[in-house]
Amino acid sequence: MAAIDLNSDLGESFGAWRMGDDTAMLDIVSSANIACGFHAGDPAGIFRTVKAAAQRGVAIGAHVSYPDRVGFGRRDLDVTPEELIADVIYQIGALKGMATAAGTAVRYVKPHGALYNRIARDARQGGAVIEAIRAVDPTLVLMGLANAPILDLARRAGLCAVAEAFADRAYAPSGDLVSRREPGAVLHDAGKIATRMAGLARHGTLEAVDGSLIPVEAQSICVHGDSPDAVAIAREIRRRFEAEGIAIRSFRPE
Repeated sequence: MAAIDLNSDLGESFGAWRMGDDTAMLDIVSSANIACGFHAGDPAGIFRTVKAAAQRGVAIGAHVSYPDRVGFGRRDLDVTPEELIADVIYQIGALKGMATAAGTAVRYVKPHGALYNRIARDARQGGAVIEAIRAVDPTLVLMGLANAPILDLARRAGLCAVAEAFADRAYAPSGDLVSRREPGAVLHDAGKIATRMAGLARHGTLEAVDGSLIPVEAQSICVHGDSPDAVAIAREIRRRFEAEGIAIRSFRPE
């Protein structure tokens, strides 16, 4: 039986401002990337999501970000390695404290937004994120973009790394994500997305925007929690996988 992890970005509401449906999503996914307050999320809301994930046995990851609440962490920042190391340590530490209080643990780290995209190929900032993870807990797994250099960089530094693909994003022929500034970068048709992801789970390939098939060896699939279609997309992926005998379970790090 084929098996793959299904994850989503959660804990992103802030005060009276609601983002996504964490309760519904936690009944679907096997891993939760939980905001740590730098791009989204307030302490009470983050803690609620951590406790809800723990109750369901969903794996918890620290969704660390640049300090950019106004831009939702999607603006690139040219921070120094020293700043980035401290920022990532701070965020992981906060989520680890909440996880301990909820009787569970943080298993992995997945950078968010612009930081995720930057470190995929930027060894300077990527090295800072890796150093921060190693300083806090070298048993934590780094989740990063499939086929990107950051995964090998992390493994050479002694970390376990998990490759991730995105269900609701279009891919360029290079294997990079199409920029959100481009039309068609975000996908919405749940049925077509589920078909794409079943093909990924079984064959390790995805169709790029030019129609070519690109190899994408991923152990985890992400559905962005801030999309209006997020729950419907995740639910359809799960339904399709179950119908085709593809198991959804938390990743096995390499």
